[in-house]
Amino acid sequence: MNKEEQSSWRPLIRDFYSDLLLVERRSELSAQTYCFSSEEFLHWLEKKDRALEDVRQQDLLYFLAWRREQGCVELTIAKDISALRAFGVFLKRLGIWQENYALELDRPHASRRLPKVLTVEQVDTLLDVVDTSTPLGIRDRALFELIYSCGLRISEASSLLVSNVHFDEKLILVRGKGDKERLVPFGAVAEEGLKKWLNEARPQIVGSRQIPQVFVNFRGQPLSRKGIWKNFQNLEKKSGVEAKVHTLRHSFATHLLSGGADLRSVQELLGHSDLSTTQIYTHIDDEQLSEYHAGYFPGHGNAGSDENSRSTSPSQGDD
Repeated sequence: MNKEEQSSWRPLIRDFYSDLLLVERRSELSAQTYCFSSEEFLHWLEKKDRALEDVRQQDLLYFLAWRREQGCVELTIAKDISALRAFGVFLKRLGIWQENYALELDRPHASRRLPKVLTVEQVDTLLDVVDTSTPLGIRDRALFELIYSCGLRISEASSLLVSNVHFDEKLILVRGKGDKERLVPFGAVAEEGLKKWLNEARPQIVGSRQIPQVFVNFRGQPLSRKGIWKNFQNLEKKSGVEAKVHTLRHSFATHLLSGGADLRSVQELLGHSDLSTTQIYTHIDDEQLSEYHAGYFPGHGNAGSDENSRSTSPSQGDD
């Protein structure tokens, strides 16, 4: 952040620090930690061109999703939430906030680790190392693009049927845990990869055989979960991006929330039976979830563009 950005809210942070020490009787270390987290939040608001007095619960949600995308661990997120609660008390006392919106934030339990997520740039790096000059390379690009863009479990990608890919509607019918089915939209990039695989590369491998699964191995047999895992390991080594196949699913959820999607929509997309499983990405009280407006999934590349976005709508759709 530059000096001009800092100077605009430095007096507020200075007063907040004094309030923590003199009114709230916090320790110097706690006051410093809370001020640092609050500065991060104010800097984020600057970048989003969002006024502090206009902040509501959903803004805090988006901020935490962004922090998680930046690689912040569970302990840091918990400290951020504590800091935002204290900052909210201060802002309400000053009349800047009508109520302390941060009180609705639910701190993560120390016993549950937050899922690792990749940045959009890391996803790009990972997918860009795929050699699409071969049929199997075309398959891998389509496969991992679809896992990321649709938030699929590895078992769901492995079992996806050709008959359940609907290009006209840009939807796939996914069979998840407990044989539960859900419809998940896909965007133009995933569509392009799937069509190239199904129409050009896959026929070279399966020939005239009728194989119901979308993804097959070099023998033309259904690609197993172990096969997907091994192929992903090769991409991990080539790209230098440390991740697991399931990390793409976690990244999908986090990027959705960063783009403005509400938790209920993300729950449907991920196929979670319990909203509390989805809530690990935000730690927001259930009572506030219905208030968050639906957004969009930015994907990677030119985010927000109809031509390049990876998911067309968050309205459909455990780790």
